[in-house]
Amino acid sequence: MITSDHALVLDRVPASVVILGGGVIGVEFASVWRSFGAEVTIVELLPQLLPLEDETSAKLLQRAFRRRGIRFELGAGFESVKHTDTGVTVTLEGGKTLDADLLLVAVGRGPVSDGIGYEEAGVAMERGFVKVDSLCRTNIPSISAVGDLINTPQLAHVGFGEGILVAERIGGLPVTPIDYDGVPRITYSDPEVASVGITSAQATERGLKTVEFNYNLGGNGRSVILQTQGAAKVIAMSEEGRPGRVIGVHIVGSRVSELIAEAQLIYNWDAEPSDVAQLIHPHPTQSEAIGEAHLALAGKPLHVHA
Repeated sequence: MITSDHALVLDRVPASVVILGGGVIGVEFASVWRSFGAEVTIVELLPQLLPLEDETSAKLLQRAFRRRGIRFELGAGFESVKHTDTGVTVTLEGGKTLDADLLLVAVGRGPVSDGIGYEEAGVAMERGFVKVDSLCRTNIPSISAVGDLINTPQLAHVGFGEGILVAERIGGLPVTPIDYDGVPRITYSDPEVASVGITSAQATERGLKTVEFNYNLGGNGRSVILQTQGAAKVIAMSEEGRPGRVIGVHIVGSRVSELIAEAQLIYNWDAEPSDVAQLIHPHPTQSEAIGEAHLALAGKPLHVHA
């Protein structure tokens, strides 16, 4: 039984692995180990891989993983693990067993803050995280906190952004709280999953009326050249029967991590599909998928029926 820290220093490729947790880390290790020839099974308690991503993206990833021979057990609770002469036997709730060389535990990480002295210094804490306001200030005026120590997305670029915010605030410059919905999120698997903004489910939970469009990468020339499959999904507010501000962009496919920067600008600059539809995307590039999805939402489909 190992964690991702141990997995990074393994001196061999395991013949078979059970991965407990279908989040970003679990999915990424499943993808790379399968690329090396390992037999991989992911066990996820929730009903989809990448539970924080849009359901459409998860289904596309799951379809791609099936084609690659990556198995997964969804809605499956972990019961126990037993070490054997050949590796491990994992037992799931209900009695099903899975045999493998290794069990990778990838169910999330928490802050390492015990015993450092924060509470003794009077810094307010919650479940091991340092509590901060929207400008990363703690309850002690002279102390700020950023990165994985505070309860924000555990992403390197989030830490960079928080550090810049604090440095500029201390330097007396005007600062704006980070909109964490507007931070790009990427899973570096094959295919990649990239997103910014909120999901369809989150929009429903927030009581938002939306319109959305899925552009299949099968209609994108560069994606065909790259032999990748997937889609670009755009979610926009529905305002008096017309598409308004874009509130979510979700993409699955090879190299789509390189597309999410444009989607970040679209979301964070409150653009509408009609704004993006005016822009000409270079051909043949995968960026055309972003343009095509917005063209369709704006009522001007080019290479798709809308």
